[in-house]
Amino acid sequence: MLCIYLIGMYKMKGVIHMSAVKATADQRGLGQSPINMDAIISVSGLKKSFKDNAVLNGVDFDVKRGGIFALLGSNGAGKTTTINILATLIKSDGGKAVINGFDCFRQKNDVKRSISLTGQYATVDGLLTGRENLMLIGKLKHVANPKGKADELLKKFNLTEDGNKLASEYSGGMKRRLDIAMSLIGDPAVIFLDEPTTGLDPQNRLAMWELVREMAVTGTTIFLTTQYLEEAEALANYIAILHEGKIAAQGTPAELKSLLPGGMIKLTFAGTGDVDRARAALTKYTAARTEKKSISLLTDGSVDDLADILSALKAGGIGAAKVEQEVPTLEDAFFTVIGYEKNGGNE
Repeated sequence: MLCIYLIGMYKMKGVIHMSAVKATADQRGLGQSPINMDAIISVSGLKKSFKDNAVLNGVDFDVKRGGIFALLGSNGAGKTTTINILATLIKSDGGKAVINGFDCFRQKNDVKRSISLTGQYATVDGLLTGRENLMLIGKLKHVANPKGKADELLKKFNLTEDGNKLASEYSGGMKRRLDIAMSLIGDPAVIFLDEPTTGLDPQNRLAMWELVREMAVTGTTIFLTTQYLEEAEALANYIAILHEGKIAAQGTPAELKSLLPGGMIKLTFAGTGDVDRARAALTKYTAARTEKKSISLLTDGSVDDLADILSALKAGGIGAAKVEQEVPTLEDAFFTVIGYEKNGGNE
């Protein structure tokens, strides 16, 4: 982790996706909305183009204080661009953005003092010990007792026994914990986390989830990007899906999943050819997921839809080996929002 005000330039890699319970930005007219001063982060009408490529075309969202907010979107959707603008690393072409009451375009130094940005990969100094890394950041941020703060964070992140080891000797999970510990120095109001669990094994990944939750409980606002939709579902209180330059949908994970029709019907067949035949016979239903021997269809959850599907299969001479009702996942909601059919063979 490198403190924002120490960084001249910071490149972040793209990641993620999704949709929402509230109407789209266009439907709500948020491009014309005033900044919400009750939110820790408030973005209105944000625009950014690179040459002829309009990456952001009127992005609007608010982030509540003390929660975990996830911005999802396909690669190239503009997530990194949004974060870089909020972190004052690049200029926008239009719109408004406020963090902790400070204008991101006119009060950059105040914004920088209010935030911390942790990138996709740990950026600890391998020539320093874990304790020295923490103390260095503490001194740069004028913490009253850098050593005391370092010891506190080493204990909080289960690194006390390794505090005097060179960071270059740390495992990937330990480096990640140290990186995030460094981001907490100075008590920033907002921490931007870009793919915090990238490269971690399942055990360290779950441990990182707990650390992120603990940070939010203390009142720190977490702005998260992740390539794992189940991670967003497990951690985020609120999710916004960025698609084609605007927020296509936003809401809680439960709200986003409720955007899908009443349910999904999964049809499993004995042969792969039956899937194609079923698709042709059931064109009135949207396929949320297609696998080699099964297809999941969006329905309104009614008995009539189920009867209609079975009737169409029978009329086409297509026998289903199994018929199941599925509960939509956040991943299903995301792909539905961005208009992309998930193919099990390509996952």
